[in-house]
Amino acid sequence: MIIKLKPVFKDYLWGGSRLIDEYGKAFQGDILAESWELSCHPDGASQIAFGEYAGMSLPEYIRQEGREILGRNCDKFVDFPMLIKLIDAKQDLSIQVHPDDEYAKVHENQLGKTEMWYIAACGAEAYLYYGVKAEISQAEFIKRIADDTILEVLDKVPVKKGDVFFVEAGTIHAIGKDIVIAEIQQNSNVTYRVYDFGRVDADGNGRELHIDKAAAVTRLKPIKRIELEDHLAQCEYFTVDKLVVDEMVEVQAPLDSFLSILVLEGEGTIVIDNEEEQFQKGDSFFIPAGAKSYRIDGQGEMLLSYVE
Repeated sequence: MIIKLKPVFKDYLWGGSRLIDEYGKAFQGDILAESWELSCHPDGASQIAFGEYAGMSLPEYIRQEGREILGRNCDKFVDFPMLIKLIDAKQDLSIQVHPDDEYAKVHENQLGKTEMWYIAACGAEAYLYYGVKAEISQAEFIKRIADDTILEVLDKVPVKKGDVFFVEAGTIHAIGKDIVIAEIQQNSNVTYRVYDFGRVDADGNGRELHIDKAAAVTRLKPIKRIELEDHLAQCEYFTVDKLVVDEMVEVQAPLDSFLSILVLEGEGTIVIDNEEEQFQKGDSFFIPAGAKSYRIDGQGEMLLSYVE
């Protein structure tokens, strides 16, 4: 079965309009920052777009059909393991960090957050912050937040389309302006905001900072980027591959896991057995575990996410 998903929209102040204009998102507002393409999170669950289960949320569908559709590799999880987003950063995001599972369970009563970024589009001058340039102490970290010099010690990394960043829990980071990112992450919404460039809302209020918690979880040594041979990213909660299609390709489905297909470019048809669904840029599909293979007819670029 091929399940097309309807996303959840988030209109955070730093967002733009590219997800509407370029990725076909049916959002009625002017600012669309995030499109939660595959989500079972309480802060926003994606829905089934059409067919027999149209209008049902993804968590409701899983409950009705049984956890077997997630595959045996997901038996180790209490909750659905991942959350997948498209993010349009028209402005710089805040400097932030996410806790690991151990810290988040104690302090937030939920899981921590490890994630990966795929740069889907960006401007010529685009960059992001990824860890620190050199090792610093926790005392210096806190002092630099207080005196607005924290950016001086962060690693500012230029980016181009196709770049991949694995953002392990504890990595201080921020997406810079003029970047569209596909983000695959743990099923968590825990963020500790460290610095927000002095921005205020319509009432003149700054957003809350979480300095004490951030200081407790941030890794204050430089991050080594590692390129995997077989995958874009891999951890306990998700494995991510890139598929580029020109005309037609037969693909082996993951063993013992559901599959997420996020379309970043192109158009065509996904075919499983005698079922087929049209796809275009910005579409998101959920394939229950059990499919042995599937065929992509058309042209495109997509991210495949599953659990190994």
